[in-house]
Amino acid sequence: MADEPNLRASRLRIDGPVAELSHARGNVRNPMSEELRRDYGEVLDLIDARPELRVLVITGSAGSFCAGGDIRRMQQRLHDGRGPEEMHQRMQRANRLLHRLRELELPLIAAIDGPAYGAGFGLALMADFVLASTRATFSASFARLGAIPDFGLLYTLPRRVGMARAKEIVLSARRIDVHEAQDLGLAYAVHEPEQLLPAAHALARKLCDGPREAAGMTRRLLDQSFETDFGTMCQLEAQAQAIAMHTPYHIDAVARFVERRPLRLDWDAPAPAPAKEP
Repeated sequence: MADEPNLRASRLRIDGPVAELSHARGNVRNPMSEELRRDYGEVLDLIDARPELRVLVITGSAGSFCAGGDIRRMQQRLHDGRGPEEMHQRMQRANRLLHRLRELELPLIAAIDGPAYGAGFGLALMADFVLASTRATFSASFARLGAIPDFGLLYTLPRRVGMARAKEIVLSARRIDVHEAQDLGLAYAVHEPEQLLPAAHALARKLCDGPREAAGMTRRLLDQSFETDFGTMCQLEAQAQAIAMHTPYHIDAVARFVERRPLRLDWDAPAPAPAKEP
């Protein structure tokens, strides 16, 4: 079993098959710092090494998810005279993290309380399910600093809201409240702040009843579907299905169905209660 990482700007909590990563610099609104990015890399290493983990929940702290880049460090880089090549290398490192999140073998839930701005907005949209508190806000705030959207936002945002609305959101850099976010399809559900994490874990426990292998392949294939032609998608489906229908989960599910026993995944059933502390 992999050792739990020594994190710098976040906290990791594991509750059975659910891993929760919380950004822990809420006093400065949880900037997307180099330390936080390294934390994500180490947590993803741990997930890769522990197949019993079934869902990853990411969240913030102190009423903030992630308010974007660390602007004081941006100023320091400019003061130090660091040029475009250094920034390009930094973004390439960030891109490697985004690829890992996109290729994650298990569902990703983002629980957003307070601002998700800039890179924080991009990070939120890497999730399969975005749960938001009533005080959550979103903004592609890059234009206010003379920057272009990053952290995958130029890819993920048009796929969520359409191209015309995505252009309006990024060029205006305006604030989106939680009600508009839900109307646009950015937020899956809205909860009071004190109910946000319990709701995220209830959703995670439902997802834990599903097939890990098939869910991972389905997640990756759906993410490819907008830029892949129909024939290629059919071939990818066939390859993935050949694997999925020989997994222990599928074999057990077929036996349960034939024997008229309940299937493990029943989305309409009440969520299981969280495990009690020993």
